[in-house]
Amino acid sequence: MLFYPGGFSMTAVWLVAMIVLLIIEGIVPGLVSIWFAIGAFAAMISAILGAPLWLQVLWFFAVSILTLCLTRPFAKKYVNSRAMPTNADMLIGKECVVTEAIDNVLGTGAVTVGGKVWTARTEEPDGKAETGKVMTVVKIEGVKLICLLYTSPSPRDGL
Repeated sequence: MLFYPGGFSMTAVWLVAMIVLLIIEGIVPGLVSIWFAIGAFAAMISAILGAPLWLQVLWFFAVSILTLCLTRPFAKKYVNSRAMPTNADMLIGKECVVTEAIDNVLGTGAVTVGGKVWTARTEEPDGKAETGKVMTVVKIEGVKLICLLYTSPSPRDGL
């Protein structure tokens, strides 16, 4: 173990850093500091083996960056990807009635669905829909419902 003028050991410094980073990892949701805890572990091993301080720091950064680059895409895909559905997702597939003419170019339009008024757009980029038309909600983008004209006869159409 290397001891420095203050009487502390770099092994202890790396151990404390690793423990603090692991505590942070346990408190914060998602993976945020595990890579640096692994880097601190590698630096601690190099300190135990008597490596100079510059090499310990190099090991810390090299191992941290390497583990971050190798595991971050996997972690992002499988660990932090849980999208929570909202109540609004229940509107997808429902019929809605145009209450304000939809014009995607002008950015206007509203529909009523489930007793609530929503801003709306059609799925076609330059789409339009007149007031009173019955549409189907196909997706939600932000606070806007994206709708398609209803294709089968509806009781509201008087058929």
